[in-house]
Order: sequence, then structure tokens, then C-alpha cells
Amino acid sequence: MELEGEFLNFIKVWILIFLSLSYCYSIGKIIPKGSTRLFFLLPIICLFVLLPLNLHSINLGGMTGFFISWLANFKLLLYAFGLGPLSSHPSISLIRFLLLSCFPIKIQQNPSQKSHLNAQNEENPIQKSHPNGKNEETPSQNSQSKKYPIPQKCQKSSFPNYVVIKFILLFILIRVYNYREFIHPKAILVLYSLHIYIFLELGFAILAILARAVLGFELEPQFNEPYRSTSLQDFWGKRWNIMVTSILRPTVYEPLLRTVSPTIGRRWAQLTAIMGTFVVSAVMHELIFYYLGRVKPTWEISFFFLLHGVCLVVEVFLKKVVNGRWRFPMYISRPLTVGFVLVTCFWMFFPTFLRCKADLRALDEYVVVAAFVKEWLSSFVFL
Repeated sequence: MELEGEFLNFIKVWILIFLSLSYCYSIGKIIPKGSTRLFFLLPIICLFVLLPLNLHSINLGGMTGFFISWLANFKLLLYAFGLGPLSSHPSISLIRFLLLSCFPIKIQQNPSQKSHLNAQNEENPIQKSHPNGKNEETPSQNSQSKKYPIPQKCQKSSFPNYVVIKFILLFILIRVYNYREFIHPKAILVLYSLHIYIFLELGFAILAILARAVLGFELEPQFNEPYRSTSLQDFWGKRWNIMVTSILRPTVYEPLLRTVSPTIGRRWAQLTAIMGTFVVSAVMHELIFYYLGRVKPTWEISFFFLLHGVCLVVEVFLKKVVNGRWRFPMYISRPLTVGFVLVTCFWMFFPTFLRCKADLRALDEYVVVAAFVKEWLSSFVFL
């Protein structure tokens, strides 16, 4: 891979992204919310689906695809109708609009209050569910900050020393791969699971630090110790990639819930909306994996998310039936939850990941970047 050429292409893509979002910002100022604004935003939404195809790097292309084809496009759909984070303040500045549009950042309001609400939630863990299993609060807790409480201890993910630790862990994992011939294939898949988690959390933490420096706000973390999940509802709703859950709720879950509730009732509509949310998530993951491998989809990724959607629907239904009268103890529920996620990942998620050789290509990119940095530092020292 030609590092310099790919990096220059990456810069060109992101210049075009920021110019396109500046156009969207202007449209929002002159076109009222509704179908007319959506009409003017649709060309940008289509462009954001195509732009990642210009990048061939696993790391640069994959993250860019996730940021603009999923996050930015879903936020623009909400923005067209005056909803979502881009419409939260009528006088939002251009720089904040750009950052909130395409990066997985969410401004944290009243951290002390959020910590207090979270303590109450831990005392009463059986709550109403929402897409991907996230819990709803009581009607009185109607603000965005009250709906999505994040434990105070998770805020450390934005600290620089935490980022350094993640860099060290990622470096150790990369070095371990040199001895893959001595490691059992299933153990390699476990290492890949850790690699994906650390890579995503590290990337989001760095973005949070940069965005905090620009915006001047504390930002919510994107992961909340997913290895401590006690159920699929807990894993998908409150611990894994929280930004995706928060953007799927207003764009998919709530519209579905409102649409089907009058026909089948809110109780069954809630289960339908959860399943519909996983269907959309499956489609978006297929798109991201196409960016990574440029190979014909085998739909294993879709089956993975559909299976988890069905299992989560069953879990939520059973919770409603028992109504808190019985539940697994934590020392059983945690291993069952994490084990189920890992086993299904090995079965349906990683085959596609390995088929497009994403692991080898990512490691090759790390080697190229390391060699470039080493050469640059050597030239700098001898100047």
C-alpha cells in the first residue's frame, strides 16, 4: 500500500466531506424543516454512501465509512425534520455542526446528575426496553441527559493516560500476532475480539479528547465495559457502541414504534421496533464490511444481527412475563452473555472479516505506518 497516496486521498475525501456538511449547514439556515429540506440534503446523503469507496485502507476507509455513511447520514435525516443533535440548538456554530455531524461524539450535560440517576438505575435494573435493549426511564426523566445515564467511572475513557494504556495494549496484541503459528485458531479469534474493542475504544477516545479541546465540553464515552454485560439488553443498549444505539433510537426504533402501535398495541409494537432496529443495523454493517473488503456479501453479518435481534426480543418478552420476580444471578448472567456474544461472533461475524483478509491488511498498514514514523524520526534526529 502506498501510504502517502492513500493518506492524500484520505485528506481529499475529508475536505469534500466538510464542504458538503457546510452546504447542509447553510441549507438548514434557509430551508425550513420538512420534506423540502430533506430533498436538498438527499444528494449529500447519497454522496456519503459513495465517498468511502475511494479509500482502500482498512483503518482509514472503515472508520470513514462508519462516520459518514452511518452516523452522519442518520443525523442528517433527523436534521431534515428538525430533530437530533444537529437541531438541538438553533444557533449552533458551523464548527460544532461539522464535528457533531460526522464524529461519534455526544455532549454530556450535568455529569453529577447523570451519576445520581445511574445509581438509581442500578438499584432498579428491570426497566422498559428500547432498541438494541436500551432501558427507558420514567416519563418524568424526559431530557436526553436523563434518558442515557453513563456511570461516572466511564468518563475516564477521555483521559490521556487511558489512551496511552490502550495504545500499549494494542501494541502488545500486534506483537503477539507474530507468534500466531503457535496459537490456537480460536484463541486468535479471541485476540481479534479484543483488538476490535480496543481499536474502536481507542479511536473514539482520541476523537473525544480532540472534540473536547475544540468544543470545550465533556463528552460521553462510546463503550461502558461491555465485558461486564449481564444480558443482551444490557450489552447492546448500555455498553457496546453507545453512539450507534442513541442514533438508531430516534431514526428507526421510535418511528417504527409510533407506526405499528395503533395496529398491534404498544407492547407488541415495542418488540417489532426492536427487531426492525436490528434489521437496519444489519444492513449498515453489511455496507461497512463492503467498504472493508469490496467483495460480494455473504450475509453472515446480517444473520449475526438478526439472530441477536430475535434473542433480544425473546429476552425482553420473558422479562415482561416474569416482571422482575426472578432473574439469573450475576455470576451466571455475565459469562452467559459474553460467551453468547463471542460464540456467535466466531460463528457468523469473523468469517466475513477473515474472508476479506481484513486482519492481515490491517497489520500490514500498522507495519507501513510504523516504518514511516521510524524513518521520519530518524531523519528528524539527524537534521
